[in-house]
Amino acid sequence: MLAPSVEQATGAAHDFAIAARDRYPAYIEYLAERSHVRVPLNRSGILQVAITEKGVKGLKRTAPATAQWIDARELHRLEPSLSHALGAMFNPGDGAVDNTLLLDALRKLVASSHRITVVDRSVTKVTAHVKSCDVTLDDKSRRSAERVVLAAGAWVGKIAGARYARAVKPARGQLVSYSSTTLRHVAYGPRGYIVPRANSLIGGSTMEDVGFDNHTTAAGIKKVRAAAEEICPVLESSTEVVAWAGLRPVTPDLLPIIGVDPEFPALLYACGHSRNGVLMAPLTGDIIADLVTESPLSYDLSQFRPDRF
Repeated sequence: MLAPSVEQATGAAHDFAIAARDRYPAYIEYLAERSHVRVPLNRSGILQVAITEKGVKGLKRTAPATAQWIDARELHRLEPSLSHALGAMFNPGDGAVDNTLLLDALRKLVASSHRITVVDRSVTKVTAHVKSCDVTLDDKSRRSAERVVLAAGAWVGKIAGARYARAVKPARGQLVSYSSTTLRHVAYGPRGYIVPRANSLIGGSTMEDVGFDNHTTAAGIKKVRAAAEEICPVLESSTEVVAWAGLRPVTPDLLPIIGVDPEFPALLYACGHSRNGVLMAPLTGDIIADLVTESPLSYDLSQFRPDRF
């Protein structure tokens, strides 16, 4: 999802999230030109669906200034399968991107570049110096570079020497996929969300502190299905439902760690994006490129500084 209006941060972090969302159209075009993969981008807006009168009051009380209330009649016109709802808060500009195809496009782009060498090994340690950084791999071999970027997802905290990455912990998220496509808009409900794809509908998600266990559970999938089907009751009759789980890289304040190690500038952090990794990925890449090339920064990164924990 690309949902900075719904999963709001504060201050400069919120401004960064909005800018990250708005970076996507040009980013998708860039990838399409170079990888020849057209990644589906949904900018139709996100609906926060109200099921009860209490939900109506809550959404109206907490909505950002950019959102607008849609009554039941208008909501039914927009999304007939949500006719049971009392209305929804509409967040224009938000939406979703197909992260699976996005990853495919990026892999093709990387594979086509003569400037990039992919080393298919795990990193166990980084050793930062003033003007360079050494990387130790799981086969005991070593690489050295003038700049090293730590972007190892939920596993980044396990890398020895990455001292500020220790704040990043894994959080399991279980999801389901329905074979039907009953919606055009991403929709949030009281307990979860549903995201339309070309030929499916994704429902999510849990947020579980279970270490690096990425297996699904009957209880977790039951919870996710109940949340999705509360938003869109027609999903209750679905028989073809696929479930899986992933690990989010979560920090204590749910904000990413982006920036240069204050003592060793050869080591850069781009990790801990929590629930907004896909949203912030392109703009984080821009920022890291600016830091590596020592270019002026366009955004305030103070809320993301590596040494804040």
